[in-house]
Amino acid sequence: MAHRKAGGTAKNLRDSNPQYLGIKKHDGQSVCTGNIIVRQRGTKFLAGKNVGMGKDHTLFAMTDGSVSFSEIRKKKFNNTIVKRKKVSIV
Repeated sequence: MAHRKAGGTAKNLRDSNPQYLGIKKHDGQSVCTGNIIVRQRGTKFLAGKNVGMGKDHTLFAMTDGSVSFSEIRKKKFNNTIVKRKKVSIV
């Protein structure tokens, strides 16, 4: 016979791992080929010259050089102008 009452399980003690998103290399920093520049969800930053984009929208360096961030203006379908950031390797 059990001498203790059965305890229930707690449902709110589990947590997911952090995603570690954000800018990894800043403007003017030198990078080698394959270095991750930005980890992001969606395309908040667009890939420019000598920058590749992974399937999870991670931006990485395709050549050695220094990182350059610039702002571009894109037109949407209803003629509204949206400013986007573009990452390039110089």
